[in-house]
Amino acid sequence: MYVKPEDFAKSGVNFAVFFANTAFEGIERLVLLNMAASRSVFEATMSNLSAMLGAKDVHALIEIQKGLAAPSVEQGMAYSRNVIAIATETKEKIAKEVEAKVAETNAQVSGLVEKALASAPAGSEAAVAAVKTAIKTANEAYEGLNKAAKQAAEVAEASVAAVTDATMKAAKKVA
Repeated sequence: MYVKPEDFAKSGVNFAVFFANTAFEGIERLVLLNMAASRSVFEATMSNLSAMLGAKDVHALIEIQKGLAAPSVEQGMAYSRNVIAIATETKEKIAKEVEAKVAETNAQVSGLVEKALASAPAGSEAAVAAVKTAIKTANEAYEGLNKAAKQAAEVAEASVAAVTDATMKAAKKVA
């Protein structure tokens, strides 16, 4: 398999375009979410203000405020979950493409190295073995880092889920 340098360059450009498009899609989704959240907060604020202005006494005002706290916390938590979902989906889409590109590039580089090593002069078997070992070690290191990054992301997502759950339970107790 012969790979021209132009193919590497084209692959890099294609990946850059993919990365930019994916990032812009994520940003667009966040902007739409923020616009919807802003509208919702404004409408809720106006409704809450009307309700509080209609209170006959301090006791009624306190009861109205208690009733407004839980929905606000729930909306905030829903917003946070949506932001996390958008970020996670965008990250996973990019990570999947990076993995595919790394595998493709490794195959291409390995093919080039094999071809170059096949035409190596006699007596260079030790050098050939060293190059093959170096490639194998680099691939294993990449796989290890990738696995560690995935585990860290899973731990972070689990932590966020646990905090969200605890916050929701606390908000319901307060309400």
